Amino acid sequence: MEADRQVQKAVDGHLMYQKGIESFRKLFGEDQLAQVLAATNPFDESFYRMLMTYCFGEIWGNEGLTWKQRSLNNLCILAALNRPREFEIHFRGALRNGCTLDELRETLLQIAVYAGIPAGVEAFRIARKVLDEEGVRV
Repeated sequence: MEADRQVQKAVDGHLMYQKGIESFRKLFGEDQLAQVLAATNPFDESFYRMLMTYCFGEIWGNEGLTWKQRSLNNLCILAALNRPREFEIHFRGALRNGCTLDELRETLLQIAVYAGIPAGVEAFRIARKVLDEEGVRV
């Protein structure tokens, strides 16, 4: 019985990892996925397995929120935590998820009010950079 449970746990974990890989690919693109996987080494392999399994498999794979809602939530959280590199990556993901310029602008305004003007300044700075790089006309 215990052996069966262990096997099922391993299978479930592998399936969730694969779901996470697919979610990550959809959100950030094949190039970003390849970059992350290529940079993984024996030291941080377990971290990236956890990231793909739980963050992108369990959470992004859950149907309780749309991907647009998750993207907008993440932008607020990452700005408030002062994580500009992750904010930029997730801003690109939000564009891939179909977030409109109006939705993104309103989210950045909310960041400025609730996380502070400096967080809003940085969020708009990063957003302009990404929009320019992605060729999005504003």
